[in-house]
Amino acid sequence: MPHWIEPHPTGIYVRPADAWIDPSVPQERALVTHGHADHARGGHGHVWATEETLAIMALRYGTASGTAVPYGEEIRMNGVTISYVPAGHVLGSAQILLSHAGERVVVTGDYKRRPDPTCKAFEPVPCDIFVTEATFGLPVFRHPDTGSEVDRLLAALHAHPDRCVLVGAYALGKAQRLICELRARGHHDPIHIHGALERMCALYEQFGIAWANCARRPASPPGTCAAASSSRPHPPSTTAGAAACPTRSPPWRRAGCASASAPASAMSNFRSSSPTMPTGTS
Repeated sequence: MPHWIEPHPTGIYVRPADAWIDPSVPQERALVTHGHADHARGGHGHVWATEETLAIMALRYGTASGTAVPYGEEIRMNGVTISYVPAGHVLGSAQILLSHAGERVVVTGDYKRRPDPTCKAFEPVPCDIFVTEATFGLPVFRHPDTGSEVDRLLAALHAHPDRCVLVGAYALGKAQRLICELRARGHHDPIHIHGALERMCALYEQFGIAWANCARRPASPPGTCAAASSSRPHPPSTTAGAAACPTRSPPWRRAGCASASAPASAMSNFRSSSPTMPTGTS
């Protein structure tokens, strides 16, 4: 690691810029890769991030002080040139490219290389040092094809028309992705989402993913997909099927999703009432 970059338990400190990358405690100057809570926190003096990430942070943490950095645009901090490059992880996610003293360092944050209809695709960046996340870095992880997994989900749904399929997924990123993937595979029936997803889905809509045909429902009827947002299991009468699970139980919402930038849209990571259901994809 270059002498001007210091890894700490609370984040990566860029000494000449006097700024921290994804600090886990409040700092005066924070460079944030994306909006997930293990990377983005409230309480910083000033935040530099993409417009989408700043909007997510404002929604989740009420963060008010921030500078939006468009992908590819360079900013300078005390001799360090900084730019944000698409990471392909969730809406607004970015790798941070640091150039200083003749060296180029990329700090990836979370990233994925598979296509995702809800965010800009990962872009490789020439660099001297690549600081990578490694959540699924072990060779044991071999994620199945996304389309095949969604087909398995739909097959389980069609095989049991008298049931609903409940899918648990992260409220930011996975839920929206699954809805888009379901739509892309031809599932155009209503998808019922947990109320805890409503604000995040509305934010996605602001950035080009439209969520149409929404109505409050106390529970999802058999033969439908529903999106929950909580790790706590729901009783059979409220299970339905495709999206994310919270720790509270707001009303369900029905979402017939359509993407503004692609044919019909939908997304998420899932769990099923059928023993043949897949465990999810990256």
